Amino acid sequence: MGIQTALPTAELGLYSLVLSGALAYAGRDLLEASQDGAHRKAFRESVRPGWEYIGRKMDVADFEWVMWFTSFRNIIIFALSGHVLFAKLCTMVAPQHRSWMYAVYGVLAVAGTMGPWYLLLLLGHCVGLYVISLLGQPWLCLGLGLVSLASFKLDPLISWQSGFVTGTFDLQEVLFHGGSGFTVLRCTSFALERCAHPDRRYSLADLLKYNFYLPFFFFGPIMTFDRFHAQVSLDPVRPEGELWRIQAQAGLSVAAIIAVDIFFHFFYILTIPNDLKFTNRLTDSALAVLAYSNLVYDWVKAAVLFSIVNTVARLDHLDPPQAPKCITALYVFSETHFDRGINDWLCKYVYDHIGGEHSAVIPELVASVATFAITTLWLGPCDIVYLWSLLNCFGLNFELWVQKLAESGTLAQIEASLSEQMSRRVRGLFGAVNFWAIIMYNLVSLNSLEFTELVARRLLLTGFPQTTLAVLFVTYCGVQLVKERERTLALEEEKQDKEKPE
Repeated sequence: MGIQTALPTAELGLYSLVLSGALAYAGRDLLEASQDGAHRKAFRESVRPGWEYIGRKMDVADFEWVMWFTSFRNIIIFALSGHVLFAKLCTMVAPQHRSWMYAVYGVLAVAGTMGPWYLLLLLGHCVGLYVISLLGQPWLCLGLGLVSLASFKLDPLISWQSGFVTGTFDLQEVLFHGGSGFTVLRCTSFALERCAHPDRRYSLADLLKYNFYLPFFFFGPIMTFDRFHAQVSLDPVRPEGELWRIQAQAGLSVAAIIAVDIFFHFFYILTIPNDLKFTNRLTDSALAVLAYSNLVYDWVKAAVLFSIVNTVARLDHLDPPQAPKCITALYVFSETHFDRGINDWLCKYVYDHIGGEHSAVIPELVASVATFAITTLWLGPCDIVYLWSLLNCFGLNFELWVQKLAESGTLAQIEASLSEQMSRRVRGLFGAVNFWAIIMYNLVSLNSLEFTELVARRLLLTGFPQTTLAVLFVTYCGVQLVKERERTLALEEEKQDKEKPE
């Protein structure tokens, strides 16, 4: 009730004014804190000279971002550009064999980057899961897939297998874990799809073409085998205007990279949390926006990486998974994820398979526990990942419990007595609380437990009630603006559906 109800324009305008003013005020405090801490001894390693024409130091605490767009930038551009040119040539000469050409280029790139022994190691995992898929037992395929994944996440097998990589370089560990982990998920998807559709007679060659598609190989995203196979088998015909949209997406990716680098010259959001003594001096508003900014940055990093890879994939006439939903638009745990490809994989093969319609408490509990158990294995089992999984699993189930309670007699009658607009406002309050639960539960793994404890203590205990209520009210304003955008988009889609010819 009240979900599709519009609020008065003046009220929404007030929410926009409050939200923009609060962000500007907190941003100013965070900017001043970044300036004050730029020369601290604790900042010396991660705040270094940046662009000369900006004249400020830059936050370089995220080594992956720095590696991708500085020392390894040319290598990434060279590898992906080579794929694009090779794919274009093959599409022009022999379009019916383009999937083979993609695989050949991918195999050569992996062997050249990580060495032939690493390539043979992954081929061994591919063949193993292919052989198991011939038995037609999904539980065996999923079980062996999880065992293979565990072998890349747990010692002593991970140490033994990492020895297959040739040479040493800065991104070796990242590429090893990325290529190995995604290979196992892809092979498991192939095996499960082969069990589900034995009449289609998928071959080992189909698996190799699927796994060694270079743009997806090291960093994803994951496309389930059925989607990839269906798309790569189609004739390479590009819809009208598609090339312009691909160019626009590539331009946005470059703009986002430049914007993030400029942002890091002024806001040291990754370095400040590492110095808890300095962080504790921040104002409550600056601390709140610092916690929020850490999650937004992680989404931006994922979105940029997805966008770059997806641009190449769309040039190859594929429709890859899109970037995850922005953290700013999330106020329910059921929509919270930082990798849409892995989320789709988990939902298809585990979460939806066990949980069904996700309306019953016990099946939902079992489905979420199984899903987060596999996610824990994917991330690499350790204390902080266990805590992250436990908190997010609880949040997902708690939402359903609250929903069931709200649908019970007394609460349902109370809501029915409210107007639709008031119902939306009440739901917005719960959404604001949920929004901060999502931030706190994910801040544990994206930053540190100590920083999360500091934020929770300042916002909920020492800052109560003024800071607590102020932050919740600003968040409530943001949630209502997000709901309004969702309502507008839903109405536009409904209008477009009605205008389509039958």
